[in-house]
Amino acid sequence: MKISQQHLSETNKKYVPAHENNFAFLSDVLQKKGDDVAAILKKLGDFQVAIPSWALGAGGTRFGRFGFQGEPGNLEQKIDDVGLLHALTQTAGAISLHIPWDIPKDYTAIREQAAAHGILFDAVNSNTFQDQVNAKESYRFGSLSNTSKAVRQQAIAHNIDVVNIGNRLGSKSLTVWLADGTSFPGQGNFQKALQHTQESLQEIYTALPDDWKLFIEYKPYEPNFYSTVIQDWGTSFMLAQACGEKAYTLVDLGHHLPNTNIEQIVATLMLKGKLGGFHFNDSKYGDDDLTVGSVKPYALFLIFNALVYGMENNPQNPYPAWMIDASHNIKDPLEDLMQSLEAIQEAYAKALLVDQEQLNEAQRAHDVARCQELLQDAYRTDVRPLLAQARLTNGGALEPLKAYRDLNVRKALVQERGANSIASGL
Repeated sequence: MKISQQHLSETNKKYVPAHENNFAFLSDVLQKKGDDVAAILKKLGDFQVAIPSWALGAGGTRFGRFGFQGEPGNLEQKIDDVGLLHALTQTAGAISLHIPWDIPKDYTAIREQAAAHGILFDAVNSNTFQDQVNAKESYRFGSLSNTSKAVRQQAIAHNIDVVNIGNRLGSKSLTVWLADGTSFPGQGNFQKALQHTQESLQEIYTALPDDWKLFIEYKPYEPNFYSTVIQDWGTSFMLAQACGEKAYTLVDLGHHLPNTNIEQIVATLMLKGKLGGFHFNDSKYGDDDLTVGSVKPYALFLIFNALVYGMENNPQNPYPAWMIDASHNIKDPLEDLMQSLEAIQEAYAKALLVDQEQLNEAQRAHDVARCQELLQDAYRTDVRPLLAQARLTNGGALEPLKAYRDLNVRKALVQERGANSIASGL
């Protein structure tokens, strides 16, 4: 299924009158406060978030997986689903592939299909947390950190293969997330595991094309619950420094211990020019992979406040690669992704409303109450009319989720793919 401009125009009609009133009111309020509405709309319209290919079907837990009807059964269908999201939201302009789940059979055809949807290929993701069919070595006790050189070399070769695949698609970055670690005290040597990981990453780094980046992800626990080799942002930062200027830390919102000050991590990494990528999700207890903004919307806003400040004041840091990384166990995956995209844009828009000049003055004067008021005034602003206007300007839906349901998209996908289709790779 493909959503046409005619479809969008027809579904937008019933929402236009209310939107025009809401947008006019908000624009007036913001302009009187000195906000540049046109500049904000431009930034919102340009802001694109990559959709991971593995998030387009139903996710799972350690106990089971409950499929969702009409799931994309191959890479072509996954690209079509991202095309649907992008047509509705005008915010999902890229797809991030996971290898070996999403190896193209015809690279030219895949690139042409993505281009027809206005979609680019974002970071490619390697997989050394699962043993692949016919693999000679096992990753049961680690991959890049393994005590076995043969296992490490297999994992290195896989990552280099992933780079070559991504290069043929026009991708410009590789994301490495390791499940390497230990479940019990004494199971492994911390120093040797870290040394092996650094040496392995350096070998992968040397294979990168000149215009590529290496993103090093971190996570404190799971699937190993005693230690993880790359357990925090400091370890990732240290490894990125050891690799070189094209290597960066990747921050995943779910990959932190409870109550970690993620906005401070973001600020530090951007100051040092080493924040390369950002994975959005939400959580209550740990790496819950919930819909963005569903549990901690104010925390997300504070993180975006740090990101906006960094993007404006840290030219030493590249523009971050944005991606959603979530698991949809209960909801329609496409509806969940739309809600996440909306929450991301909302947090970004609110952060753009923070008067950084006044905030800086209040900070210098140690006016703590004023600092809080400036942040919360921006956070309490209903910015949804701005988001809707940015989508409308770019040719999207005023109300993406409502349009998705008005157009019976899921019903059409079930008719095309069947009720028992299962997303590939999961």
